[in-house]
Amino acid sequence: MDNAVAARYKQAGWWGTRSLGQVVADHAKRIPAAPAFIAGIDRTSWRDYDVYADAIAAALVGAGIEPGERVGVLLPDTADVHAALVGTERAGLVAMGIGARAGDAEITHLLRRSGAVALITRADDRGRDIEQLGKLLLTAGLSVHIHFVIGNGQVQTLRRFDAGSWREVPIDFAPHDLVRPRALGPDDVSMLNSTSGTTGLPKCVVQFQNRWMHFSQLAIEAGELGPDDVFLAAVPAPFGFGLWTSHFAPTLLGTPAVLLPRFSAEEMVRKIEEERVTVLFCVSTQFRMLLASDLAEQVDLSSLRVMFTGGEAVPYADAARFEDRTGATVLQFFGSNESGAFSYTTTKDPREKRLTTAGRIVPSMTVRLYDAEGRDITASGGPGQPGGTGPLLSMGYYDDPAANDELYAPDGSLLMGDLVTIDDSGYLTVVGRKAEIIIRGGKNISAAHVEREIETHPNVEMAVAVGLPDNVFGERLCAVISGSSAARLTLPGLNAHLVEHGMTKEYLPEYLLVVDEIPRSSGGKLAKGQVRELALAALAAGELEVAASVGRLESAGKGAPG
Repeated sequence: MDNAVAARYKQAGWWGTRSLGQVVADHAKRIPAAPAFIAGIDRTSWRDYDVYADAIAAALVGAGIEPGERVGVLLPDTADVHAALVGTERAGLVAMGIGARAGDAEITHLLRRSGAVALITRADDRGRDIEQLGKLLLTAGLSVHIHFVIGNGQVQTLRRFDAGSWREVPIDFAPHDLVRPRALGPDDVSMLNSTSGTTGLPKCVVQFQNRWMHFSQLAIEAGELGPDDVFLAAVPAPFGFGLWTSHFAPTLLGTPAVLLPRFSAEEMVRKIEEERVTVLFCVSTQFRMLLASDLAEQVDLSSLRVMFTGGEAVPYADAARFEDRTGATVLQFFGSNESGAFSYTTTKDPREKRLTTAGRIVPSMTVRLYDAEGRDITASGGPGQPGGTGPLLSMGYYDDPAANDELYAPDGSLLMGDLVTIDDSGYLTVVGRKAEIIIRGGKNISAAHVEREIETHPNVEMAVAVGLPDNVFGERLCAVISGSSAARLTLPGLNAHLVEHGMTKEYLPEYLLVVDEIPRSSGGKLAKGQVRELALAALAAGELEVAASVGRLESAGKGAPG
């Protein structure tokens, strides 16, 4: 972090001097019994949150983990993950946030890439006990040698890897006077989290708190949010969208955050009514699922007044229908885990601008447009690839010089993978995507990564992954394969193979098309445009093999491809 730049941002009022852990401690004194998190039937007060985070910090320091070392955090979206993030901050450690739905290949990749020496989990990881998880860590040959199990507001178990095996040892809680001096500040690297990117396995984005504090303050101003609001954050905390919606923004205001340990549209609808939620945070797919839910027609959603969405294109018709159905105002940011935000909409923008553009450029950010050769074409208004500088940016990718070379323009601007225009009034509109990714339910899926994994199957000689349009998820992933034995392969068989390779569930193909030969261009390259046209034609003719989950949605008249 450049000290001069940080000082300038603080002087401008964009950054502060207090950490999130300090804000949590203040709430624990001021409103100790008020709810900080509501997850299912569990309610965690600000006092309990503060005590839980302190216990985790004391256990981490007591285990001998040195300041600045990385600790994997693999937890569902409950108070546990938030306490773990504040606990690592207070212990002077860097959390490696891992999505609770990550496959084994992603888990081991992130732990290896970050060099994590410890891991924090629940006793049960999606039906897998700690012995099975320990075997995964051992088989992968990772540097993780300390494993904490937490839950129910406590540090429950400490296991160490010693002499070729894991063994449980007593937990040593370091005294507060040893822990306190190690606490990180808001400018310090406090977390790494993953991003799908466009080149395969996730990269680790370097995070610090002040960027998300500023982001959250912008959201508070944009939505006219206050301490009487009740938040519902539908995206898990380790990811950028989830961080500001459940970890930072509600804490700055001292408001409760309703969490969904396992997402379903019905549970989201029920919680909105039960908790009288006023502010909903979800990707476009999730609010479209709400609109398609029969339960949403039966409950009272009138408490909602604002919904923040993003992560993928926001469809005008559905967003307008959501506003008409609930009376809430739909807002969004245009940005990413790496960039923070380049533009945003506010309650003061007219509906046409809110629902057809990504809003005006964030005042604290400088945004430029670049052509395919990297030339600055900002004056033209685009379309061009946007790049930005300012207080919302991450510190780039951890220990990945090649990826950072692609992330930044020569002038230092952090680049997004989209093509946009910016009009004379400063409104930004997304017109396309530069990168070859499939966006399913707000999740960026690298086509190249999926193709490489599919081609490990012995019946597949060549594979192309394309996105097919879907009314609920935006896109669904279709695998188009060829090979002399490809016709023998079924979609369940292919996905079973991919799961065995540790592929994350969201990356599994939902359609399969077998062809004699993959189309190629005159230059010999794969003609992905032609491949997608083949898949679209097969979809229209009912010739694709379809995953059972898609078939159920279609038979119910919801989420059918459109």
